[in-house]
Amino acid sequence: MSDTPKKKIFDFSLLGRVFRFVRPYRSFFYVSLLLAIVMAAFAPIRPFLIQLTLDKATGKQVMVPGWLETFLFRADLSDATQFIIAVSIFQVIFLFVETAIRFLFSFATAWMGQSVVKDMRNAVYKKILSLNLGQFDKTPIGTLTTRTINDIESINDIFSDGLIPIIADLLTIIITLATMFWIDWRLTLISLVPFPVMIIATYYFKESVNKSFIRVRNAVAALNAFVQEHITGMQVVQAFAAEGREFDKFQKINAEHRNANIKAIFAYSVFFPVVEVVLAVSTGLLVWWIAGQSLDAGLLVAFILYLNQIFRPLRVIADKFNVLQMGMIAAERVLKVLDNPDVTPDSPADAYHPERMKGRIEFDHVSFAYAEPNYVLKDIHFSVKAGETVALVGHTGSGKTSIISLLNRLYHIQKGEIRIDGVNIEQYQLDSLRRHIGVVLQDVFLFSGSVMDNITLRNPEISREQVIEAAKMIGVDEFIRQLPGGYDYNVMERGSTLSLGQRQLLSFIRALLYDPAILILDEATSSIDTESEMLIEKATEALISGRTSIVIAHRLSTIRKADKIIVLDKGEIREMGNHEELLALDGFYAKLHEMQFDKKRAILV
Repeated sequence: MSDTPKKKIFDFSLLGRVFRFVRPYRSFFYVSLLLAIVMAAFAPIRPFLIQLTLDKATGKQVMVPGWLETFLFRADLSDATQFIIAVSIFQVIFLFVETAIRFLFSFATAWMGQSVVKDMRNAVYKKILSLNLGQFDKTPIGTLTTRTINDIESINDIFSDGLIPIIADLLTIIITLATMFWIDWRLTLISLVPFPVMIIATYYFKESVNKSFIRVRNAVAALNAFVQEHITGMQVVQAFAAEGREFDKFQKINAEHRNANIKAIFAYSVFFPVVEVVLAVSTGLLVWWIAGQSLDAGLLVAFILYLNQIFRPLRVIADKFNVLQMGMIAAERVLKVLDNPDVTPDSPADAYHPERMKGRIEFDHVSFAYAEPNYVLKDIHFSVKAGETVALVGHTGSGKTSIISLLNRLYHIQKGEIRIDGVNIEQYQLDSLRRHIGVVLQDVFLFSGSVMDNITLRNPEISREQVIEAAKMIGVDEFIRQLPGGYDYNVMERGSTLSLGQRQLLSFIRALLYDPAILILDEATSSIDTESEMLIEKATEALISGRTSIVIAHRLSTIRKADKIIVLDKGEIREMGNHEELLALDGFYAKLHEMQFDKKRAILV
């Protein structure tokens, strides 16, 4: 997911994809365009009315358009006082109407933008939920956070501050220029002599700010990724006294963010004074020409107002174009997430979804690599009967965790086939497959919320009574009730207020509640206290009973009780059999057993 934007200045195909999210709200889009046209048509009216008023006040003969006579309440237009009063009243009413239209325009574009943002954010988060776990292995969490929040918020600017407001401003400029040429084309050309300078300044401003904004967006993504990662890993940072080094890294990323913003600010600081100078020159030329031609004051005031109506949108149109461009860059990044093909594909609605699995498992010559061609599992072949317990043993990196990750389709296998009850796991409905497989991992993740919420995962179908019954069944009800607030105790983010053993016990209850046919269990207890280990051992026995279980085994008691032990080494199966059979071979397992036995004996001594 590269942050480098495309070099194309404006990608209409990309805009078209964004507008697919507008379809449910196209009525608001059409209303916004209609209001933009109305606002542009209204733009020249007030300067024209002021011109008429001044001309009438100075005794000049004025030609009142027929449309205006209709709105002047049958006033005597030959009388200067009545004319001025009637036109002034009309201007006040017109101002209120124009303000209401501008309000409706702003509200409609903002409402549409926020609605699109809501739908797009839902789509992105749904996509993230379906991504293969390999994507999370190589994509920083902060980057995905930026895509889901910051970048999608920038897409809102396409509607509220970008495309439609730019159309409205361009229409205003065109209609105002047309009105000026209709009134006096020579005076219009004189006043627009400095206009090329304005166009050149606008172009360079747009380019400068656009580059700065790209740097800002990249710096924001880098900041999010860095802060997310280091707050999550703060315990490691502090444990190794790395605060100073990590703060230096943060300062460099933050400095890049500041420098990018300063460049954008510098461009603004140059551009806006240039606009004011060009406007002042245009106004001076206007006054010089009118004075030389002995033209009336009403025309002068009207043209000054017309010039302001041209230059006012020009002040911001380049900025709005940059906002639009940044929204498009953000859209490109967001759509890259939506287009990511590396997902765990769900099966069709008519795919296999049994009410209950028996739990027979077969790994048929399975080979797997997180990144080819570096295979971490090589030609894995074994079977597990329904109700059996299989222990996976081996050194770190031997492939134990990879095997249990493949069983519930967290990753795709490159070779071979995995079957449950004789059916390829690819043919199961994904939610059905995972509903029948319970997982208790060594590194238990808890969400911020109560103990009850973490056990049920906020599933309304699971009652409090069921949770308490499951806790009693595996002997942890007493432990939970000792917590402040019991089942309503807030475990805080990542379960930081609970020990590793306590977090693991909660995951046991969670697995038992869902009553899986197959249990995947990483029952590591090397870093927990003796009391928690005893509770976990009891909970393990309760969970395994009557279920097909694949256990990454660490305790000798679990290994001995397993129906089958699979010894892994460097992604390959070295030995397979029960405890006695493998000891008799005097091979890999015997050596592992001896090392663990000697370690336990040393601890006891």
